Amino acid sequence: MFLTLLTGFVLVPVYVMVSSSLKPLADVTGRFRWLPSGLTVRPYIDIWSTVPLAKYFVNSLVVAGAATVCSVVIAVFAAYAVSRYAFHGKRVFTVTVLSTQMFPGILFLLPLFLLYVNIGNATGIALFGSRGGLILTYLTFSLPFSIWMLIGYFDSVPRDLDEAALVDGCGPLGALFRVVVPAAIPGIVAVAVYAFMTAWGEVLFASVMTNDTTRTLAVGLQGYSTQNDVYWNQIMAASLVVSVPVVAGFLLLQRYLVAGLTAGAVK
Repeated sequence: MFLTLLTGFVLVPVYVMVSSSLKPLADVTGRFRWLPSGLTVRPYIDIWSTVPLAKYFVNSLVVAGAATVCSVVIAVFAAYAVSRYAFHGKRVFTVTVLSTQMFPGILFLLPLFLLYVNIGNATGIALFGSRGGLILTYLTFSLPFSIWMLIGYFDSVPRDLDEAALVDGCGPLGALFRVVVPAAIPGIVAVAVYAFMTAWGEVLFASVMTNDTTRTLAVGLQGYSTQNDVYWNQIMAASLVVSVPVVAGFLLLQRYLVAGLTAGAVK
């Protein structure tokens, strides 16, 4: 009974979104009907011309993809160093990485904004309003969690594998890429999915750190609401379209994600 209610609680909003995206605007703004009187795919065609959705899609794909790659690469090296080597300040580093997750993102918004503006004025490097600046911004909150989770996963990989690789003639980097990384694929995939989903749907920083050229999907969807009209059917259609990459990626990588999160939580 509880599972039935929970399933209905999850599926009813999805049904409302799908049915509303297939209705003419007049039907959506009127009284809601569970069974549409008529269906049309016109909203899925109009979403690309009402706002420059394709440009926003490309911006989100570039920013989320670059932030994911950078998070994974940096987190692999940092987590491997913490997991396998003893060095001065190791405990301080791990505590600092974990403590960054305690603070809400709004605390970093104004400092990052001022920092980017001052860097641009001093050096001419345009971080504010650029894709590069937004990628760096997303790294500030995706990278600490990625490092922390990969530390736990690398700890679960037996050190005997590293020693065997070193005996066979591999250096530290060879042991990392030939032995540890293949054994830690579930954890790495979990980190990649987390970083991508976080960057793909982020609104707060994207609404401040972007302009008309670099605007992402999460902010661009506001363009369907104007002073005169709110295109609810197009909003629903666009929301479904932009959710496809995340949902498809999650379904394809679900088993790796579950395995990676479970191992990281245990350790």
